[in-house]
Amino acid sequence: MTSIEVSAVIPVYNDLPALKVAIPVSIEVLSKVTDSFEILVAEDGSTDGSAEFVRAVEQTDPRIHLLHSDQRLGRGRALNRAFTAAQGTIVCYYDVDLATDMQHLAEVIDAVREGSDIATGSRLLPESDIVRTGGREIASRGYNLLVRTILGSKLYDHQCGFKAFNRARLLPLLEKVDDTHWFWDTEVLVRGARAGYRIREIPVRWRQGPGTTVKRKDVVDMGSAILRLWWGLHVSKD
Repeated sequence: MTSIEVSAVIPVYNDLPALKVAIPVSIEVLSKVTDSFEILVAEDGSTDGSAEFVRAVEQTDPRIHLLHSDQRLGRGRALNRAFTAAQGTIVCYYDVDLATDMQHLAEVIDAVREGSDIATGSRLLPESDIVRTGGREIASRGYNLLVRTILGSKLYDHQCGFKAFNRARLLPLLEKVDDTHWFWDTEVLVRGARAGYRIREIPVRWRQGPGTTVKRKDVVDMGSAILRLWWGLHVSKD
């Protein structure tokens, strides 16, 4: 049986139009990165036909696998499930809207090949090339400043949906990650850094997707998540 080098995970929730673009683009890009890969679609309770589309693709390409859930797991839990099921020695994931330019996939994978435990795309390094609304920009910079200040992180962007991991190193880390949704990215990076993981931050080209907005509730939830993690790290010592 041929071993798999790279497992790419695409989290999906009612994203059928984007998924129809993301799968062929993923195949094209991954084929240039490695001779051995699989694509896991972590489909989280969609009702728009996403699961049925991936099932049809599975029949024509054995490298494509559907991980379907009838109930909403949340982004973090869906990713945990996919990384556990993955067969690759390197696992990566990226948002289905391909907001981060896929040219960077080779960079994050190569970083792990070269010894990093985690490689993460960054929209906030000087070399990064990003386009998004002023509200999103202010919210992102404010959020990441809070993470750096309160949680002591030395990274700049904790929420970019574009990461690669050494799977053997990632799995033990996931056992400590509590968040099941959007804060998952930040918690993985903060806990990884505290555990001495080698993390490389890579500047990326990123374009805001349609329909992405920041709601007041999102800001409150993220702020609460930062404080919960601080409490867990410094008071309850989890």
